[in-house]
Amino acid sequence: MSWSTEDMARRAAREIPQGSIVNLGIGLPTQVADYLPAGHAWLHSENGLLGMGPFPLEGDEDPNLINAGKQTVTVLPGGATFDSAQSFAMIRGGHVDLAILGAMQIACTGDLANWAVPGGKVMGIGGAMDLASGAGRVIAMMQHVTKKGEHKLVARCDYPLTATGVVALVVTDLGVFEPAGDRFRVVELAPGVSREAAAKATGAPLS
Repeated sequence: MSWSTEDMARRAAREIPQGSIVNLGIGLPTQVADYLPAGHAWLHSENGLLGMGPFPLEGDEDPNLINAGKQTVTVLPGGATFDSAQSFAMIRGGHVDLAILGAMQIACTGDLANWAVPGGKVMGIGGAMDLASGAGRVIAMMQHVTKKGEHKLVARCDYPLTATGVVALVVTDLGVFEPAGDRFRVVELAPGVSREAAAKATGAPLS
């Protein structure tokens, strides 16, 4: 057994403090918006939106309201739109309390690689470097291994780095893990996932 992406989003949502400003990266992290209680936090998108709500129901989409991944979103009462320069000024100025980002690799030192696969097509880094360095706290949300079964939680990243030593917590389909320097610390395992199975799927020691 392991967590579904919905389970992962629900668990990541528990890490969001009341009243905080939170940026959700493209991909898996966008699902976190669906599991936040109304009024709990302010969701930020680097393309110029603060107060983002859950995904709209089919038929209720507004093509003028999109997130950084170009998905249609909703805006909560009190939300605001602004240009991307102001949005990045918020990030670089330290006004985003938490960023939940997708990742390709995380090292046990907290290093983050989430923008390019060696030999693969590079789409551009987007706001990842700014968020990794400017957000008050960074949580990574990702599948524990690749589709080929390769480790994504590793002793040292061999993918191009986004930032070093920034990831405070990793939420995967196998559980929740904390980079602890020379190893990952198990915070919580998904129901039915054994310590042995998690260790086998991790490319660094677990404690």
